[in-house]
Amino acid sequence: MLEWRDRGFVLAVRRHGENAAIVELFTPAHGRHAGVVRGGSSRRLRPILQPGAELEATWRARLDEHIGAFTVEPLRSRADLMEDRRALAALNAVTSLLSFCLPEREPHPALHARSEALLDALAAPDWLVAYLRWELHLLDETGFGLDLTRCAVTGGREDLAYVSPRSGRAVSREGAAEWADRLLPLPPCLLGQGPATEAEIAAGLRLTGHFLQTRLAPALGERPLPPARDRLVALLAQRR
Repeated sequence: MLEWRDRGFVLAVRRHGENAAIVELFTPAHGRHAGVVRGGSSRRLRPILQPGAELEATWRARLDEHIGAFTVEPLRSRADLMEDRRALAALNAVTSLLSFCLPEREPHPALHARSEALLDALAAPDWLVAYLRWELHLLDETGFGLDLTRCAVTGGREDLAYVSPRSGRAVSREGAAEWADRLLPLPPCLLGQGPATEAEIAAGLRLTGHFLQTRLAPALGERPLPPARDRLVALLAQRR
């Protein structure tokens, strides 16, 4: 019998049989990992097994290739986010994107730590830049990171204002010249320059969304990005 114990947060839950559920967790040591929770569809456990909820989990299986079974203990529910539509939409975008793009059972401890920190930050009012930086980190962790350190044309580090939609490298205003309208705007907030305006948040979402759609999604078999991200973008656009 194989067994491990770890803590993690819920990415997705789907009903299994009459009373069980298949639960996907994202853990530091075991990555995105699924298991059956007996009674997971019951009135007692259903409120606990919600996306974003943090659990202590023990996984057991006879063989490594088996889906195995979880026994879980609740650590944190994050039910407080239910009262904030934007924060709840961000939570659903985070858990859906992780479920969408991470290979099963491959540890990503740095991404787990950053994701957990972001979910914690959603309870505070100013989390939008943290969310944008999280999407940049997600691209980096999955092998499609952007280079925002220097201009791809001049090599300089000053006045970076654009990103090439093809290479994912930053471009300065001088380097862009007459090609600026073919490049993606680079919001200063992603370079740590001042507080973010709503226009910068929108530009940042277009920037990361472009690479999620044109690089990450095609590498996973041309599957569309999870609708939860589109819902988040649409909800944030209503505030402008």
